[in-house]
Amino acid sequence: MDPTVAERRLRAISGHLFPLSGDLASSRFSTNPTAGEFVKVEGYSVVLPEKLYTGKWNVYRSARAPLKLLEGYPDHPEIRTLHDNFAYAAENFRDHRYLGTRVRDDGTVGEYKWMTYGEASTSRTAIGSSLVNRGIPQGSSIGLYFINRPEWTIVDHACSAYSYVSVPLYDTLGPDAVQYIVNHASVQVIFCVPQTLSILLSFVSNIPSVRLMVVVGGLDENMPPLPSTNGIEVITFSKLLSQGLKNPQPFRPPKADDIATICYTSGTTGTPKGAVLLHINFIASTAGTCLSLDFNPTDIYLSYLPLAHIYERAYQVAMTHYGVSIGFYQGDNLKLMDDLAVLRPTVFASVPRLYNKIYAGIINAVKQSGGLKEKLFNAAFNSKRRALLNGKTPSPIWDKLVFNKIKEKLGGRVRFMTSGASPLSAEVLDFIKICFGCEILEGYGMTETSCCATTMDGGDMLSGHVGSPNPCVEIKLVDVPEMNYTSDDVPYPRGEICVRGHSVFRGYFKDEVQTREVFDEDGWLHTGDIGLWLPMGRLKIIDRKKNIFKLAQGEYIAPEKIENVYSKCKFIAQCFVYGDSFNSALVAIVSVEPEILKSWAESQGIESEDLGQLVNDPRAWAAVLADMDRVGKEAQLRGFEFAKAVTLVSEPFTLENGLLTPTFKIKRPQAKEYFANAISDMYAQLSSSSVN
Repeated sequence: MDPTVAERRLRAISGHLFPLSGDLASSRFSTNPTAGEFVKVEGYSVVLPEKLYTGKWNVYRSARAPLKLLEGYPDHPEIRTLHDNFAYAAENFRDHRYLGTRVRDDGTVGEYKWMTYGEASTSRTAIGSSLVNRGIPQGSSIGLYFINRPEWTIVDHACSAYSYVSVPLYDTLGPDAVQYIVNHASVQVIFCVPQTLSILLSFVSNIPSVRLMVVVGGLDENMPPLPSTNGIEVITFSKLLSQGLKNPQPFRPPKADDIATICYTSGTTGTPKGAVLLHINFIASTAGTCLSLDFNPTDIYLSYLPLAHIYERAYQVAMTHYGVSIGFYQGDNLKLMDDLAVLRPTVFASVPRLYNKIYAGIINAVKQSGGLKEKLFNAAFNSKRRALLNGKTPSPIWDKLVFNKIKEKLGGRVRFMTSGASPLSAEVLDFIKICFGCEILEGYGMTETSCCATTMDGGDMLSGHVGSPNPCVEIKLVDVPEMNYTSDDVPYPRGEICVRGHSVFRGYFKDEVQTREVFDEDGWLHTGDIGLWLPMGRLKIIDRKKNIFKLAQGEYIAPEKIENVYSKCKFIAQCFVYGDSFNSALVAIVSVEPEILKSWAESQGIESEDLGQLVNDPRAWAAVLADMDRVGKEAQLRGFEFAKAVTLVSEPFTLENGLLTPTFKIKRPQAKEYFANAISDMYAQLSSSSVN
């Protein structure tokens, strides 16, 4: 390269960044347009060419990390592992309350009782020491087979401190899947509860790698006898803790590139795949996500999303870093609102399924109130919405008159919410923001990206997107010609979302074939999701590459998009949309909201013995389908995207009946088989009506 050219480029790079003044000076940099040869600014993102010689601007990064992807917390570069992260928290927030639970040893439920960061640190050391004292080798896989509770977090910290690999086992996975994961990961120790212990004992002879089972919440005198030939020790968590306290061992800290966990994703088909996540993956992901957020030790967080799921796991890593108090739900989703009322959290993470339910519940309650109350709500909502859209502070009178009562549903103190796992409609997000008077941000990611690959930026008033890239990764869209998505699309570039950076996983455990399927030669992870770039460098999810089918007339259908539209129907708790190339119309299976359907039936003078009888009433089917048509028209679905027939069911889609993945996505092949008769009947009905 010509020396003058090299000098010119070096001057351009050095002029590209300049420190901001004031509070932001120490934490981030701003882009300088003089470096246009290398990067161009698009609001929340910057765009670079992947390869200089192509002349194609296609790689998006956060404007907070334009030239170097973030690896960790800027103010604490010494934190490189999960062990470092908790050690920092234990030192700085030692006497601050950390893990809280309402559930007592005898199973009763009361007020929240807390252990401090210091106490959790002591327990972490004791549990890890007991594993070392039993000769469990460094790098061994440790299984966690129970739902969220303080012991889950303590065991995870112990794994990090002593260089073990945690392997979450979804409590709702069937025995076959659990057995597969235990053997596939060569799990040596399993922490469980009495209920899951009985499942493990049913196939104990088929899991030869297991040496120790630790029962959380069990009593020593109730431990079941085991055949001496299997060589497995069964001990209670309290006894293991006591033994470790008497004989502590020094930490065996991991390195940043060591494996922290193997997260098995059940997916929608096939056997579970184990995503290998490193310590640096977690630290980079949470540090990048929190770069523009403000958490502090006065915050309180409710943990109810499955800890075996990356969304909740990453959230707890972040909450721990900032000294936040984490209160656990009592283990029953039906009692979640009671837990919220008692804990009164300030930070709340959830999924669209709950937000849609809250939205439908409030809308229905407002319509039922009628008269002056309905008019007052609408006036308050519209006034607050206009103020927020214009960047103004809404009048506090509306909160006093209307919204404070709604806020109390979540405890009255929530100031920050997030939504993830699946798309949340812009309408519902704005509704939640207005009613609860707090910031709500939507993000996008997956297990393979250690949670958030993108997050909405604080202060961004536009809804209907998932934000800009996490500062620890870069993102590009790759053409999918068979679906007519390309980077040249007008007005916005479209394509498959590909991610590369510090939070991207290493690969699937013992599975080079599937690892090669998701990574290309340049190291990009192909997510299978379709996105488009909105102005200001915001990403919008619009489709799924795999869950696409064609109707008989040749039209392509993205069922998840349609299901998200229908989720706003007041009658619908869950919805499964089906179609195939042999039929020209879509049909839907709807799991109903019981109370709303019963209330509707009473208003219509329809009597029924139970919900099972009501969901089979043709009048109920017609009412639900009419409401779906209304919502579909509002969302401007195309004619062929409307469901033409519906079947109502009282049974929800759950992990237990095999219709949901652990991340609450519908298992489409299983749902098709499960509802095969209903689907066949609906198509027969449509065929008959078209003939007549």
